[in-house]
Amino acid sequence: MKSGKVGIRIKTIMTEKNITIDQLAEQTGLKKNFLAQLPEQDLFPSLGPLLKISRALGVRLGTLLDDQVSPDPLIVRKNAPKAEIHMFPDKDKPAALKFYSLGKGKTDRHMEPFFIEILPESADEKNLSSHEGEEFIVVVSGEIEVIYGQDTHILSPGDSIYYNSVVPHCVSCYSGEKASIYAVLYVPE
Repeated sequence: MKSGKVGIRIKTIMTEKNITIDQLAEQTGLKKNFLAQLPEQDLFPSLGPLLKISRALGVRLGTLLDDQVSPDPLIVRKNAPKAEIHMFPDKDKPAALKFYSLGKGKTDRHMEPFFIEILPESADEKNLSSHEGEEFIVVVSGEIEVIYGQDTHILSPGDSIYYNSVVPHCVSCYSGEKASIYAVLYVPE
């Protein structure tokens, strides 16, 4: 999915709801120039800012991510091609996480399930984020480091962690090897 679609969806919803950049910046705590660049730049913001934007606009996170609707139940086959979402912390840096939405198209969902590849670059800068909701992660391969508040946890394949997302947190590779996880985010309405 190209980031422009997300930026255009944000801009469209802002227009429909008559919300200005100033108002969105105030409601989300995000910088005005960052928000203004979303429809124009080839930059997909990370989940933290997207969750704040979706809450401020009064829409589900999936509304910003989806570009198609599927019938119920939604089944994602292991070998089926998956739409990859690169979330860049900065447009001049490589992606540190590759997200594959497992809920894309389910319009009435309250959770956001992902398969995520965590690249070694994720360990370079450990920026903590926080947002409303909860997260559940299961490590599939490699080792990950989860900074949660003041604590640091190292997880291996088969390990899981479930936490409140309002506490500042960061998920990254622990060793120099790529890791992969299944993650489910729940954001209350």
